[in-house]
Amino acid sequence: MKCIVLTENTSHREDLMAEHGLSLWIETEHHKILFDSGQSDVFYQNALKLNLDLNQVDICILSHGHYDHAGGVLGFVEQNPTAKIWMQRLACEEYYRKSEDVEKYIGINKKIMELSQVEYVDGDKRIDEELFLFSGIRGRKLWPSGNLALKLKRGDTFYQDEFLHEQCLVIEEDNRKVLLSGCAHNGILNILEKYREIYGSYPDVVISGFHMEQKSGYAEE
Repeated sequence: MKCIVLTENTSHREDLMAEHGLSLWIETEHHKILFDSGQSDVFYQNALKLNLDLNQVDICILSHGHYDHAGGVLGFVEQNPTAKIWMQRLACEEYYRKSEDVEKYIGINKKIMELSQVEYVDGDKRIDEELFLFSGIRGRKLWPSGNLALKLKRGDTFYQDEFLHEQCLVIEEDNRKVLLSGCAHNGILNILEKYREIYGSYPDVVISGFHMEQKSGYAEE
């Protein structure tokens, strides 16, 4: 398995761009996977510089319904109209960052829902012998405090986002299991516990954002 960062908040090369968000190129024995697409075409521009052909991607996974992980999808399908896009059905809902002085839509572009390539997932999904998706993480151990400003809007009412639209990818290859999460909004410890409930052990490798760092450093509550 090979995993290459196409975009995230930082860059280790001057010729590669960075932005708030995440996109990964993943190669397995049977697949070339685009895991999230950042918030713009930065992932695509970086892929060109890294000599990665996005036309070879056969599967796109959207980890959750936020713009900074799905913003490049529409541009991606213009280049690659055949890759299936796997996302939780709940990722289509209205998600906001809301506080006393801010009300900002942070959900995905609604045009994504019109794409024929989209494969909606309700809960867990075994794609094939190599790829498995799971969601439904409900643990709250060290739940990231930044989540409190993230809301689900239904009608005129805002509710706390419980991140039921967040899904994780498990890649099973060479007797090893790799767990991938986009933001780990549910908290990486809770995600690992859900993984253990499914598999009875912990993964060999975890690749994820963690949403735990604040301006004052890492927070435990």
